[in-house]
Amino acid sequence: MTLPSTPSGLRRTLRPTAKVLPEHARSHNRSLVLQSLFHAGPSSRADLSRETGLTRVTISDLVAELIGDGLLSELGAKPGSRVGKPATLVGLRHQSKHILAVDLSDEDRLCGAVVDLSGAILERRDVALAGLTGDAAVALVIQLCLDLVALTDRPLLGVGVATPGLVDADGVVLQAPNLGWNAVPLAHLLGEALSLPVHVANDANTAALGEFTFGDAGEHGLMLVRVGKGVGAGLLLEGALLAGQHLAAGEIGHMTVDERGDECACGRTGCLETVISAPALRHALEGQDEAGARKVLTRAGRYLGTTIAPIISALDLREVVLSGPPELLGGPLLDTALGVLRRRCMPVVGEDVDLRMPALGEDVVLTGAAVLVLSGQLGVS
Repeated sequence: MTLPSTPSGLRRTLRPTAKVLPEHARSHNRSLVLQSLFHAGPSSRADLSRETGLTRVTISDLVAELIGDGLLSELGAKPGSRVGKPATLVGLRHQSKHILAVDLSDEDRLCGAVVDLSGAILERRDVALAGLTGDAAVALVIQLCLDLVALTDRPLLGVGVATPGLVDADGVVLQAPNLGWNAVPLAHLLGEALSLPVHVANDANTAALGEFTFGDAGEHGLMLVRVGKGVGAGLLLEGALLAGQHLAAGEIGHMTVDERGDECACGRTGCLETVISAPALRHALEGQDEAGARKVLTRAGRYLGTTIAPIISALDLREVVLSGPPELLGGPLLDTALGVLRRRCMPVVGEDVDLRMPALGEDVVLTGAAVLVLSGQLGVS
């Protein structure tokens, strides 16, 4: 499964739960088994059969294959087994393979990590962006990935990259103004340099996947607003990622909020990004005392709440996650945005809406980048 979806809108459900057509059955059924073990933990073959709806013969065959691939291992007898031959538990080998996760959304640095199959970050490397754009920024991303490869002694499942901007299903960054990228085939370039599968997606969508898979997100709907060098949002509805006709669903950073405002990197004036991006907030806070800082952050929260309230109301979402520098986004900005949401949304939605920071903290994007690979290579999310 490749992320994000094609321009048709909603891609297929993130978490497979049922059998499919024969021509797709093998890979899909592997995903069913891995998905069950990923979320429920070790299980017997009989329990896997009941959980997935697959026959015991099919389960036995798939488990043997996955053990041969090094993804599963037998863990001994199931506790409390009845009289007779005890059932044997099988479970994921979380350390059997590693993933390279890369986050390009920060305002002044590129962040990378080696991650295991449980989402645990094992090694980190950061490199200063130093204002690089275009081909120079691509070269820096490639070098960061090569440095990460040197940090692992396990087979690599693939590379997940979270980048600002619009990204198509082939990992081409169609537009990323802050990095000076237009139609950059990032997945292809990294794949050639590393000889690994590469999955590239928008950073806000990636963060939403991280919160969905490893955080506290519910199953029904989530909007994650990502604030870094730019501003964007990832939207998950009923377990599926919303992409939109132009792959621009959630691109709230370039919605006009102040026609007399500052010029934006996109060439327009008064975009939300010019008010609440991390660089914009830091610039506005320079030289401010406590009262002045509160005024700046309150104003930014008001613009954010006003921008996303129609989206929350139209989609009937309860969970909104605000991801980015906590020293900027927590406190007055978050409190003001939540107050605006509750006032502007219809009562049945506004009274129940929750705006919070991510359960995964600032690692939500890196962890989400690992989910791109888990989903793309194993069908697990």
